Amino acid sequence: MIARIDGHCHYWALERGDYGWLTPDALHLAPIHRDFGAAEMRPLASAAGVGRRILVQAAPTEAETHYLLEQGRKEDAVAGVVGWVDLSDPRSVASLERFARDPLFKGVRPMLQDLDDPQWIATRPHPETVAALKRLGLRFDALVMPQHLSALIRFVNANPDLPVIIDHAAKPAFTAPAGDPRHVMWEHGMAQLATRRHVVCKLSGLLTEMPAGCRATPEAAAAFLRPTVDKLLAWFGPERIVWGSDWPVLTLAAGYDFWNEVTVQLLDGLSEAERASIHAHAAERFYGLDGGRA
Repeated sequence: MIARIDGHCHYWALERGDYGWLTPDALHLAPIHRDFGAAEMRPLASAAGVGRRILVQAAPTEAETHYLLEQGRKEDAVAGVVGWVDLSDPRSVASLERFARDPLFKGVRPMLQDLDDPQWIATRPHPETVAALKRLGLRFDALVMPQHLSALIRFVNANPDLPVIIDHAAKPAFTAPAGDPRHVMWEHGMAQLATRRHVVCKLSGLLTEMPAGCRATPEAAAAFLRPTVDKLLAWFGPERIVWGSDWPVLTLAAGYDFWNEVTVQLLDGLSEAERASIHAHAAERFYGLDGGRA
């Protein structure tokens, strides 16, 4: 049995006050408008055979990065942290250098899906800050939707020596009507990005994008997702797909065990080595983990 890795989960404490998207008036987020952390995650991960995890930022502040690194130091199961700095500000170079002294710090994630300008990643990052990411051996998590993919392609092409991972498979527009342009944006953009060998994709965050009626059972959810996952496997291959839960956002749609069962079914046709890559080795390679604590 491999030591599985959850390549994408979140901890948060509401009293910190910098989760601008997670507010009491966002009624659809009411079930996750509370604290989530290690004590709740441990039994869920253990039951699914997941031994390690990557904590990913959920607030666009450096304070969030400090918080996640602090949580990681308390828990051996945390293999890495993806934090935040303002990539458009050259003063962030000093922040990156400071964070990178901690071996848990693996990279950064700007919250691109929440920015008004869908071209931001192609036009706004400061060259000195991007150069610092590369010099320090850090990675870039891309929190994008289909409308951001053209800009992400430009960023990826301009930085072929920066490892990039696409969170939640760029959130396909599952609930949009057939003629919605986001379908073409997603298919074209993801197929193009997959040709860049330094780009990896996360198999995460898909249940919350699906129509609710299509996830009544793990079998139904797997049947709905299979065409999308088959495309991702054809484009990226098992060696460049990282499994993640997106917990606790996941719980808006289903439980940790439900998503685990869905992915068991989706990956059932793969070889043991291919499944091991998606469940552990691709994350180890991308985030530079060493087989134990990073």
